[in-house]
Amino acid sequence: MGALVGWPDGYERRVLDEVDSTMAEAARVADALAGPQWIMARRQSAARGRRGRAWRDAGGNLAATLVMRPVGGPGQAALRSFTAALALRDACVTQTGAPEAFALKWPNDVLVNGGKAAGILLETLGARGGSLAVGVGVNLISAPGADAVEPGAVPPVSLLAETGQRIEPDAMLDALAASFAAWEERLVTYGFAPVRAAWLAHAARLGETVTARLPRESVDGIFETVDDTGAIVLKTAQGRRAIAAADIFF
Repeated sequence: MGALVGWPDGYERRVLDEVDSTMAEAARVADALAGPQWIMARRQSAARGRRGRAWRDAGGNLAATLVMRPVGGPGQAALRSFTAALALRDACVTQTGAPEAFALKWPNDVLVNGGKAAGILLETLGARGGSLAVGVGVNLISAPGADAVEPGAVPPVSLLAETGQRIEPDAMLDALAASFAAWEERLVTYGFAPVRAAWLAHAARLGETVTARLPRESVDGIFETVDDTGAIVLKTAQGRRAIAAADIFF
C-alpha cells in the first residue's frame, strides 16, 4: 500500500527550526492538543533512541514525532510500532523508487540493503497516559558511525549512500504522514491481522536464526512469526517462545 498524495485530513503539522528533541516537545504539548500532530525539527540538540540511548542528530535527516490519542488500551497503542514501520517503508519506497531495497526489522527499524536507515520510538504521554508519541528518525543524507551502536548491531546507513537519492525532510514527512494515516485507518477498521500480514511480508530474517537480547538473558532461535500481540516468536532448542520486548541481533 503506497503513500497517499497530499497531507492527511485531521493531522496537524508543525515544523521547528531547533528543539531538544521532538519526543520531549511531544511530551510538553500532548495534553493540550485537540487532535494528532506531527512535530518535525530541523535540528535536535538532545536526540535519543530506544532505552534512552543518545542519538547523534545530523542536519538534513528527518527527525519527527507524531502525538496522537490511539484507539484501544496500552496493548493496542504498542501496535503503532508496526503501522509506523509500514508507513516508513512506504515513504522510503515512494521517495527512492527502490522497493526491493527495504525490509523491516522487529520491533521498530527500517533497513535498506541490510543497514539501518530508520528507527521508531514509542512512548506513552499525558497526565493519564492517554497520548502516544511515535518518534521517527530517518538517515536521509548521513548516518552515525558504527561506534554509535552496540557491537553486533545492524550498522547505520543513509538513504543517500544506499540509493543515490537525496531526499528533503519535508518530502519524507509528507509521504510518511499520508501513509501512516492510511495504515492507522486500516488498523482501527480491521484490527491487527492485515497489518501483521503486511509487516511479515517485508520482515527481515524471517525463517532465519536471530538472537533476542533481554535484560537478563539472550535467546537464540529461528524467527518464525509475529503473534497477534506483536511479540516475536522464536523456535528455540527449548521450544517456541514469544518475546514481547527485546533487541534483535542478526
